[in-house]
Amino acid sequence: HIHMRLTDTDGRSVMLDKDRKLSTDALRMIGGLMALAPAITAFGNTNPTSYFRLVPHQEAPTNVCWGDRNRSVLVRVPLGWTAERDMCAELNPGTISVDIDASHKQTVEIRSADCSADIYLLIAARYGFEHKESLEIAHKTYVDVNIHDSKNAERVKDLDSLPYSCEASAERLYDDRAIFEAKGVFAPALIDGMIAKLKSYDQTEAEAAKNDPAKMLEIVRRFFYCG
Repeated sequence: HIHMRLTDTDGRSVMLDKDRKLSTDALRMIGGLMALAPAITAFGNTNPTSYFRLVPHQEAPTNVCWGDRNRSVLVRVPLGWTAERDMCAELNPGTISVDIDASHKQTVEIRSADCSADIYLLIAARYGFEHKESLEIAHKTYVDVNIHDSKNAERVKDLDSLPYSCEASAERLYDDRAIFEAKGVFAPALIDGMIAKLKSYDQTEAEAAKNDPAKMLEIVRRFFYCG
């Protein structure tokens, strides 16, 4: 998971307004993430193992939406930084409470990425500040319910979904490549390379492994490792 926050040229956070609510700039950033979320998987979920995780009704997000303290959404806004009390002291008996304003640490957390992510490409996003409808997108994609609960199925019906495979991720990146390449931020050759890499994996093998634990483990060992 990747936490992000916006700062001005002096390094001061601009995530919150004077009432400690998400600022217009923060909402624009979220709107941009919502608009490009499916394509961003090309940078944050870069091999077949990634898509064993991005399946419905688990901890990982599959629908394009955001919310407060909501672990069923794609982008979560942790509200602890705006609490007017020392939660650390409350959760740790014997700790002396400290009166400190931590609101400048406010972040938003995108929860789709995993350890296969290319972090430098994943966070190179500016779209929310250029898209005229970014605020509207942010408002439309906000949810305050657990979208994994069947009783909220009607709400999920209106939400876009993340890609279900490397190939599907490549297709979403291809569809949105002009946005990434605008102003020379992403080189066309880089986008071509990412698409080619994602499409190079055996999609049939990965799909079959979803119902074959032994094969799934073999793929995990092939692509995810430490050291």
